[in-house]
Amino acid sequence: MSKSTILKSSIAKKVAMALSGLFLISFLSLHFFINLMSVFSADTFNEMSHFMGYNPVIQFAMQPVLIAGVVFHFVMGFVLELKNRSARPISYAKYDGAANASWASRNMIISGLVVLAFLGLHMYDFWVHEMIYKYVDVNTIDETRYYHELVAKFESPVRTGLYSIAFVLLALHLWHGFTSSLQSIGFDNKIGKSLHTICYSFAIIVPFGFIFIALFHHFNN
Repeated sequence: MSKSTILKSSIAKKVAMALSGLFLISFLSLHFFINLMSVFSADTFNEMSHFMGYNPVIQFAMQPVLIAGVVFHFVMGFVLELKNRSARPISYAKYDGAANASWASRNMIISGLVVLAFLGLHMYDFWVHEMIYKYVDVNTIDETRYYHELVAKFESPVRTGLYSIAFVLLALHLWHGFTSSLQSIGFDNKIGKSLHTICYSFAIIVPFGFIFIALFHHFNN
């Protein structure tokens, strides 16, 4: 395989990784908006959650795409990380990365693994519960159950603490990942710099917004 082919393959992987990341960011934004409604109105949160839980397009088209997107993003992340490590010269071990790159950029694989573990727990808590509720136990439709189920998840201080830690690491992951994704799909430096503030703001506001929601329900139970 020629160097040109290898380079094109590497670029294609980075673009695919970036696009999957941006797709997951759009889902994260929607998820945050719906969860934030639980702070202001239990009824509104129930209505939105019920729509998301029973709309056939969301359940049987968008949901499988989302799951595939999560798997693809993290698998591609590991592939690129292994490729980068194998491409580094031996002398790189003496290189002081902290002097040239942020902790977030140097430890994307670590924050990514923690976020992946959190997503697994989150899927078990909510998605598996939903599947059992609707398709195994075949319970009667209850449009008012979502708020109380959400609040119950944050009764435990241990669960709430772990949830908060996971979102701190998600913030670090997004801090580097959001801007990196935009650069990978072709934004030049001038446009990229103008978007840095938006990307960094998102990386702080959304993850810490989730933490706020968790703490709000924990201390108001």
